[in-house]
Amino acid sequence: MQAPQPLIIAIVGPTAVGKTAFSLDLAQALNGEIVSVDSRLVYRGMDIGTAKPTPAEQALVKHHLIDVVNPDQEYSLATYQAAAYAAIAQIQQQAKQPILVGGTGQYMAALLEGWSIPEVAPNYELRTRYEQQATSEGHTALHQQLQTIDPEAAKAIDPTNVRRVIRALEVFHETGQPISQLQRRNPPPYRILTLDLERPRDELYARIDQRVDVMVREGLIAEVWALIRQGYGWELPSMSGLGYAEFRPLWQGQQSAGACISQLKFNTHRFARKQGAWFRRLPNRVSLDARHTDLLAQMQALLAAMPEHAPTHTDH
Repeated sequence: MQAPQPLIIAIVGPTAVGKTAFSLDLAQALNGEIVSVDSRLVYRGMDIGTAKPTPAEQALVKHHLIDVVNPDQEYSLATYQAAAYAAIAQIQQQAKQPILVGGTGQYMAALLEGWSIPEVAPNYELRTRYEQQATSEGHTALHQQLQTIDPEAAKAIDPTNVRRVIRALEVFHETGQPISQLQRRNPPPYRILTLDLERPRDELYARIDQRVDVMVREGLIAEVWALIRQGYGWELPSMSGLGYAEFRPLWQGQQSAGACISQLKFNTHRFARKQGAWFRRLPNRVSLDARHTDLLAQMQALLAAMPEHAPTHTDH
């Protein structure tokens, strides 16, 4: 008899849906540890704007892959994937339950689908040329180039996500191969249960707005100013992200604080709408209504029904 394959539980869902609270309850119920699957929680000093779990929450349950690098350090998807797999193995060796939690769909897909990520070093000169082209000709011009050389990647990447479009073009320039062909998938040797938390859109938007208001009261603008004064420029990926870039017009004297806060709420609504496209593709995904009070009981029923081994297949 083969021993059951290790189980990985992933908790996904749009921003502000309630992932953190549920993950803490679940980790305590299952003797688990949490692996953050969030591209922004890796940055030190970016706490309020990223809705990072509080020190008390991190003390309640051990978290991995939070506060890994400074805001001006590069942290690639390949680096993250390797670190996450190592964290999962470490948790399993301690006979605890790994629980992946986060809203960065690309990172979660890379883990659960077992992406083979091209190890192509950044070509900063090439990136600068593409960035200048995007500025002068618009982001659609870059996306059309990608459509010509790699239609599969172009279909998967939003034209407005200039950074990802440039990375795909860069990989083709450096290797001569489309990034979609290099990103082959070999599912990891786990049983996977993906819990996708959902709420009605109007309720989710209200929670987002409330959370932004709390962030501002807790000192979000002061956090942004402190990062800028430490020398972290607006052009950095960390500073150009949601929760920080919206305050650049305030820093430059072009908009009021109220206008920037309203823009942050609007941008977060839009981000939440887009997140679902990634989550719907994840393996063994089950939708859960985050409003229900019996989520732990639902989890136990799902676990009891799971087979001891995942289906074996490789996607090329």
